[in-house]
Amino acid sequence: MKTVERPSPNFNERQGDAPVDILVLHYTGMQSAEAALKLLTNVEGKVSSHYAVDEDGTIYSLVPENMRAWHAGVSSWGGATDINSRSIGIEIVNPGHEFGYRPFTAIQIAAVIELCKGILRRWPITPARVLAHSDVAPGRKIDPGELFPWDELARHGIGRWPQPQTVSSGLPSVGPGESGERVLRLQGDLARYGYGLETTGVFDERSQIVISALQRHFRRSRFDGIADGETQLILADLLNQLDAVA
Repeated sequence: MKTVERPSPNFNERQGDAPVDILVLHYTGMQSAEAALKLLTNVEGKVSSHYAVDEDGTIYSLVPENMRAWHAGVSSWGGATDINSRSIGIEIVNPGHEFGYRPFTAIQIAAVIELCKGILRRWPITPARVLAHSDVAPGRKIDPGELFPWDELARHGIGRWPQPQTVSSGLPSVGPGESGERVLRLQGDLARYGYGLETTGVFDERSQIVISALQRHFRRSRFDGIADGETQLILADLLNQLDAVA
C-alpha cells in the first residue's frame, strides 16, 4: 500500500469532548485526481479530508487523524451535527455523476479496505458508523454513489450490510402523499438508525430524500426514495444488527 504525504493546510482542532467515532467515505467528483488534490490542499478551497485514494491505489495522507478535516460540511448523524469534529474522512478518486461516474477500480478498493482497517483499529468506530457522505448529508450529497461496493467492504468488517431479503407480498410500499402510523414508524426507524429526519407522520420530500440515501448505500439497484417492501426489510435488518450489539 503506497502512501504519499500531501499535507493540507485546511484543518483545525476537533471541537467538544465527543470521541472520533464516525468514518465518512466520499468520492472526489472532479475530472482528475490532481484537480481534487489541488482543491483539498489549497488554503482558498477551505475543504480537506484526512486521506485521498487514487484509482491506482495510491493513498495520499492530507490531514493528521487527530485533527479536524473539513470534509462533511453541513451534515448530521444520530443527532450530532459537527460531523467533522468526530469523524475521519476519506476522499476516493472518481469523476462522480457530474463528470462521468464509473466503477471504482479493484486496486483502489483494495487500498480503501486496508486504509479503513487501520483507521478502525485506531479509533472506536463501530460498523454502523462507517457512512457515506450521502448518509450524513442526504439530498445535498450523493457520494460515493451507487457504484461503490459497500458489500465488499462489509465482508472485511468495514461497515454494515443487510442480509439477503425475501420481500413479503403483504408489505406494501410507503411513499409520497401518505401519512399516518406507517409513515411515523418508518420515519422513526430511519431516525433511530441515524438519519437526520423528523418524525412528522407525513411522507414529505425530506422523507423521500432520506430513503433514497439509504437505498443508494444498501440497495443500489433502485434508489427512488419509495419505501417498498425490500427497503423496509433492509432497514429492519440494519436495526436488528444495531440492537444486537447495543
